[in-house]
Amino acid sequence: MRYVLGVDLGTSALKTVLFAENGEKIAEASAEYPIFADRAGFSEQNPEDWFDAFTRAATQIAKHPESQEIAGISFSGQMHSLVLLGDDEQVLRRAILWNDVRTTTQCEAITEKLGAKLLDITKNKALEGFTLPKLLWVQEHEPEIWTQVSRFLLPKDYLGFRLTGTMHMDYSDAAGTLLLDLARGTWSSEILDTFGISAGICPDLVASTDQIGTLLPEIADATGLPSGIPIFAGGADNACAAVGTGILEEGKALLSVGTSGVFLTYEADADKDYHGDLHLFHHANADGYYSMGVTLAAGYSLSWFKDQFALGESYAELLDGINAIPAGSDGLLFTPYIVGERTPYADSKIRGSFIGIDARHTRTHFAKAVLEGITFSLRDSMQLMKNRAQKKFESVISTGGGAQNEDWLQMQADILGVQIETLVSEQGPALGAAMIAAVGSGIFDDLASAVPTFIKKKASYSPNMENHKVYDDFYEAYQEIYPATKQICERLN
Repeated sequence: MRYVLGVDLGTSALKTVLFAENGEKIAEASAEYPIFADRAGFSEQNPEDWFDAFTRAATQIAKHPESQEIAGISFSGQMHSLVLLGDDEQVLRRAILWNDVRTTTQCEAITEKLGAKLLDITKNKALEGFTLPKLLWVQEHEPEIWTQVSRFLLPKDYLGFRLTGTMHMDYSDAAGTLLLDLARGTWSSEILDTFGISAGICPDLVASTDQIGTLLPEIADATGLPSGIPIFAGGADNACAAVGTGILEEGKALLSVGTSGVFLTYEADADKDYHGDLHLFHHANADGYYSMGVTLAAGYSLSWFKDQFALGESYAELLDGINAIPAGSDGLLFTPYIVGERTPYADSKIRGSFIGIDARHTRTHFAKAVLEGITFSLRDSMQLMKNRAQKKFESVISTGGGAQNEDWLQMQADILGVQIETLVSEQGPALGAAMIAAVGSGIFDDLASAVPTFIKKKASYSPNMENHKVYDDFYEAYQEIYPATKQICERLN
C-alpha cells in the first residue's frame, strides 16, 4: 500500500492529511499561526510560521507507521499572498495576505495604465486581493525592500522551496497574481514592463502534478518523515478544492460556504468572456480552467447574526424551526454585504440590509432570511455563468458550512433550481493536494481517474419546483436591492 500527504496552507492554519492509495484517510494533523494587522486594512503573516506549522504537523503525521511509505507530497495554498525573497533566499518582509486591502490606489493605477488589456491578458480585474497590486505597493512604499527583491513566491510555493530547495509556481496559483497571460500560460511581458518589474523575479511555471524536488534530509530529520519523498507543485486552494470535489469537467459546479462563499465551475478553455465580473483561473487539472464567483460574507453573515442575536446558542438551536417558515421568509429579505461584496459588484462600500421587516417576523424568520440571502448571493455567480457562457448545471456539490444543515441544503436546491449533492468526507483542498500527489507519483494516470477512489457522494436534494418558482420572484426583488442602496451606503461610508 502506498500513501500520499496533502498539505493545505490556509489563512489561519496549516493542515496535513495522510491518505492511502485506496482513498482511506489515515491521519490528520494541523497547526495554527497568527495574522498581524499593524494598521487598518493590513493583514500579514510571517512565512517562517508556515514552515514551523508544517514541521509541527508533519511530526504528528510521522508518528503513524504508514508515513514511512509516502509516495508523494503536494500542496494547496491560500492564493495571492506575496512573499518576497532576497539574493540570499531569505524573506525580506512579512507576507502581505490575500485579504489585505491597502492597495486600492495601486489597483486604480493598474486599471488606468492597462485599460482593456488587463482583461484581455489576465481575464480578471485589478482587485486588492491580487499579487500585482501588492508588488506595486512595496515598490512605492518600501523602496529599500524593493531594490533587494530577487524572487517573489506565493505561500505554498515558499513552503515547497523550504522543503526542496527549489522555487516554482504552478499555473493555478500564478493565474491569481494578475501577472499571467492566461491563454498563453506565460508571464506577461507587457504587464511586467508597464510597471517596471523584472521578469527575473518571477518563478518558473510548472503544472500542478510536476515534481519540483524531493524532501531535504534536514526536513526529514526535523519531522521524522523519510528523506527523499517526491514533492509535487500543487495548486491554489480553490483549484485544489475543485479537484477534491471532482469538479473536473464541464457542467459540474461547487458551492462552498466558509467565512466567504464560492460558486465555482469547470471551464475547458480560457475563451469565456465574463468581463471580469467572475474570476477565471487555471485549474490544477492539466489544460483546464475554472470560473468562480465569491460572496465575501457567506458563512460570516450567519456567524455574525448568531453572535449578535443568539450568543451562546448552537447553530442547530438558531436554525431550529426554519423549515416551518415559508420560502421567502414571509417577505423578509437579507443582503449579505456586511463587509462589502465581490461578485457580481466588486464594491467595498456596499453594506448589508434586512428589507421588509414586519411585526409578525420572529428571530426564526430573520435566521432563515440570512440563509436565503447568502444563497441568493451565490446564485448571482451561477446566473453570470449561465447568462454570459450559456452554462447548464444539473447538479452542484455543496460543501462547508452550507452542507451541515439539511434545511439549508434543500433551500439551496430550491433557490438554484438544481440538484444539490453532498460528500461522505469533506477534506477539501487538502484532499485535492493529496490527489495531485497521487497522480504525480504515478498511482493514478490523471486526476479524473482518481475521483472514484477518493470522492464518494453522501446525499442529494432535488429542488421543490413550487418553492423554486416562489424563490425566482424573491430573487428578482433581491437583485433590485443593490442599486437601490448603493448611493445611500456610499454616503454613510
